[in-house]
Amino acid sequence: MVLRKLVVEHGSSSLELDYDTDDGLEVLKFQLFSLTSIPPDQQKILRDKDNCAVLDDSDIESISTKLRLISIDENEEATELINSATNLTSDEELARLLQEEEDAQQQVVPRIQPYVHQVFMYEDPLRQEEARKTFPLDIIEEKAMVALAREGNLKPSKDELDHAFLLQLLFWFKRTFRWVNAPSCRICNNKTINQGMGIPEPLESRYGASRVELYRCTSCMSITRFPRYNDPLKLLETKEGRCGEWANCFTLYCRAFGYESRLVLDFTDHVWTECFSRSLERWIHLDPCEGIYDNPLLYEAGWKKNLNYVIAVSKDGVYDVTKRYTRKWHEVLSRRHLTSEITMATVISGMTKDIRKSFTPDMLLGLEERDRNESLELERCLSSKDVASISLPGRQSGDKQWRLSRSEFGSDDHHSLSSSCCPVRKCVDEHVTNIYNAFYPIVNEFVEQDFKKTEALEVMGTLKSVLVGLKNSPFKTRKTRVSAVTGGVLFRKMLPSFGQLFEALSLKRELHADGTVEICISSDPVKTSLALPVLFNALDGLIKDINSSHGLNKDSLSLPTVKINRLSSGFVQASGEELPFGKATSAFDGTRLSKWEEPTGAKGCWITYKVPNERLELVAYEFMSANDAPERDPMDWILEGSEDGGSTWKIIDEQTLQRFNNRFERKKFEIKRQTFQANAFRFRFLAVQDAKSNSRFQIGSIDLYKRQV
Repeated sequence: MVLRKLVVEHGSSSLELDYDTDDGLEVLKFQLFSLTSIPPDQQKILRDKDNCAVLDDSDIESISTKLRLISIDENEEATELINSATNLTSDEELARLLQEEEDAQQQVVPRIQPYVHQVFMYEDPLRQEEARKTFPLDIIEEKAMVALAREGNLKPSKDELDHAFLLQLLFWFKRTFRWVNAPSCRICNNKTINQGMGIPEPLESRYGASRVELYRCTSCMSITRFPRYNDPLKLLETKEGRCGEWANCFTLYCRAFGYESRLVLDFTDHVWTECFSRSLERWIHLDPCEGIYDNPLLYEAGWKKNLNYVIAVSKDGVYDVTKRYTRKWHEVLSRRHLTSEITMATVISGMTKDIRKSFTPDMLLGLEERDRNESLELERCLSSKDVASISLPGRQSGDKQWRLSRSEFGSDDHHSLSSSCCPVRKCVDEHVTNIYNAFYPIVNEFVEQDFKKTEALEVMGTLKSVLVGLKNSPFKTRKTRVSAVTGGVLFRKMLPSFGQLFEALSLKRELHADGTVEICISSDPVKTSLALPVLFNALDGLIKDINSSHGLNKDSLSLPTVKINRLSSGFVQASGEELPFGKATSAFDGTRLSKWEEPTGAKGCWITYKVPNERLELVAYEFMSANDAPERDPMDWILEGSEDGGSTWKIIDEQTLQRFNNRFERKKFEIKRQTFQANAFRFRFLAVQDAKSNSRFQIGSIDLYKRQV
């Protein structure tokens, strides 16, 4: 270690600092950044005695103790750099540098400038209002709040809620917008074949369609036009296109709901969005075509793209964000041939200054602070380690041949974002157990009152109809009324038995003077939103069990008709999971809307459930098949229990050659072995229905039942 005292001249300031030469030049640049606010990638360090640049491979220990710092990001200082002849040996070299900057203006600016004009369309109040009109705000807001509640966050901050809303906006857009490989025939809806380009018509040009693709129908031979609209106002109507249209329209939606947003241009031909997350305090990557967020290495690691320039454009400026999207910076540098890094930085800085020329001093101070923070973050990105357990997919948007032709297909083994090492998560599922338990007094009343099967089915059918009406009302003020006519005598007779169920749903009932009964929210509406999908799944199962029974009796007060003593609030971990919709905890959320999916589990996978602060005896468990792909269903498995939290395991149950005949089919398995009290349980799934044609495992739900004490 060699400790040096350095004096660095910057403008009219003289900076003194202590520097350990073992740290290297990058650390020195960060020290200077903290003193001058000049980002490391915009610094030029010169030896004071001869104006020679201190290069990355310089012998740090031998450099002069007196240095000079200039910024390559400012036009005036760039001129000073040239005039000081730091690396110039002749007038020819000076001319070459000036020509390089002129060439960059001709090659770089024309590629970026259209996007500068584009992003200012998003600031148009009319376009923003039209975007909000096409958006199901109440539904997406509910989804965002429920997503947080599933993670145990019932009282999110505004920043947390805004972040969750942004993700639900992304997922909604992915489901709503349509990718176009070749448009269907506008006459007969059959397939079409590309016939080249056409001349834009006036109405097409009005909405920025400078290019129009022509397609001939393979059946009726008519021509279908596919204008490549650039005006997001038109895209709100058509809801179709390729990556340019997707990112264009999605970024408008982001701005319409107040998110600070950027349109991101990849010079190797892709476009996506970045938004600033106040919850994370940084910019996050959002690709609407893929429905993937905050995974900037998707393109380099998943698609196998050879990136060069990734430029973000917003109403506040132009930014080179390439470093966020690579861990192979030196390889990327070798492909950045348009101009030198100094000239590129100067050109981008000039475009940003032009955008900000009318900004107030306070606005500029805030933006400059954020720019400095982002520059630091981008430098950290280059040295951060990849998450080895996360598998990034190849491109999914576009047909296979088109993706292959662009070398963006990635691997056949990875079609989605997945993790091979999911973290331990707590199940937020107490409401599931409460709903299951709440059906006991209802079925018990059927038995006590000697209800016929048809009468019980009538009551359950009416209950479902009433709660469907409640579900379809605005989620923050959910309510519905039941009259004597719509409810029926039997239903009104059973109303007192529904008290525990209504409580589990965070509902209450109120009797009005006209004899109608109003059912409405009693507390937090998000609790009701979280519970209703569980209710409908359980209610459908109960109706099916009653319908298939020979009648209601004391045997009806146990599994499978009544599901009491279900385990809840355990801690779950699995061998792998699909992100974000196939997490391991989805197996315990009690709904048909989700599932646990293990991307490589066809030939073996596992999931554990640990019980906090308790030992108990398992008497039964239930599986429900998932929504699709029966080849992924479990066929062979072993259930094990542990008395020591998972250090050692004993077999509780084994099953082979099991088969689900239908989607969402439930199967109950009673424990017939000699059991014991355990505080952890593990399913080892050994085989799926078809492991030859499929690498995945999935299951809709898992319910564990303990012995009643």
